[in-house]
Amino acid sequence: MNVTVSRKAHFNAAHRLYRKDWSDKQNNAIFGKCSNPNFHGHNYELIVSVTGPIDPNTGYVMDMKVLKDYIKSEVEDAFDHKNLNLEVPEFSDTIPTAENIVVVIYNKLKKILTKEQRMEVVLYETPRNFVTYSENL
Repeated sequence: MNVTVSRKAHFNAAHRLYRKDWSDKQNNAIFGKCSNPNFHGHNYELIVSVTGPIDPNTGYVMDMKVLKDYIKSEVEDAFDHKNLNLEVPEFSDTIPTAENIVVVIYNKLKKILTKEQRMEVVLYETPRNFVTYSENL
């Protein structure tokens, strides 16, 4: 029997969607106002869900405090009030789209999973725009 537990978190961050090898005109044509040279920000909402068997000794799928602390250290502390393009190494050569951000978050967090657990990460860039990522293992 598998059960899913979830933890919500949030962070605020700025970014710019652009390719260094494209002209400003081409970046603007593809990314529009999201390519503003002065960057723009979002209030990101994050939901991390872990699915797995219930441990018969603890009654947990995962200790939620462990998940909370790991999200704080790996995501909130790393991304909150940062310029993703300039201050987060994972985006030095990767466009910080919501799609790329959710994959980076997933890869940072998957290290705490056991082989029986699976994870899904949902990232809301706005209340209406969100992305979901889970790796098929």
